[in-house]
Amino acid sequence: MSLTKNKILKYVVIGVIAVLIASLLSKNKKEEKVNILRDYSEILEDGLLKAVTEYNSISYFVNGDTISGFHYELIQAFAKAKGLKVEIVPEMSFNKRMEGLADGKYDIIAYGIPINAKLIDSICFTIPITRAKQILVQRKAEIDSAKYIRSQIQLAQKTLHVEKGSPAILRIHNMSNEIADTIYIQEVDKYAQEQLMAMVAHGDIDYAVADEDIARTAIDSFPQLDINTGISFTQFYAWGIKKQSPALCDSINAWLTEYMQTKAFKKTYSKYF
Repeated sequence: MSLTKNKILKYVVIGVIAVLIASLLSKNKKEEKVNILRDYSEILEDGLLKAVTEYNSISYFVNGDTISGFHYELIQAFAKAKGLKVEIVPEMSFNKRMEGLADGKYDIIAYGIPINAKLIDSICFTIPITRAKQILVQRKAEIDSAKYIRSQIQLAQKTLHVEKGSPAILRIHNMSNEIADTIYIQEVDKYAQEQLMAMVAHGDIDYAVADEDIARTAIDSFPQLDINTGISFTQFYAWGIKKQSPALCDSINAWLTEYMQTKAFKKTYSKYF
């Protein structure tokens, strides 16, 4: 009986090990599938362009049964011109958009990213699509005079809330050096810029940083907010593509160069800006 039990135990152990190995192999295959290099030729062959953006009043939003947004319409126009279908995923976290691009989950970040030296090493930027600056979001002086900021120097020892991984972090660090004092940064993973604006409006936090175009589009919903203090100078904003997809970057740049001169682009642009 003991021999039989030993055999059973042996086969059980072998079975468990086999299941674990199969599970690991399956996981590795899935990871390999996610991480497969997709440049323009592979995307054309697949017929599907995978894009990620942020859910806000400029990029991508749902109104009833209609999806709208400047970057949504622009990436759709590119896909249509190239005979592609496009899958667009709204992702609130800047870090997760970057991670998804790096691991092959997305082909492109179809969202306005401020072009800066730090990110140039990580992604291929398209040609500039829009221009804006980063601004301070705070409550108006007549609502909260004690905490109202009138100049960047007054940001010393204050805490600014930003999206986790936001390009604004680099600018805040530079500004901290410029005023020779500490500006604290609180990175928020769950919420994007419009949600941070709502948190300032409701008094949950005192200060946030947002892109000017997004803030000006959303400000009508938050009449208690002030967005008149700049954090950065005016910058160029572009889409981001992984460095390993140079052909896709070149193709989008060639298309943007022509399309941005058309009446269709200007009509779309004027609708949102």
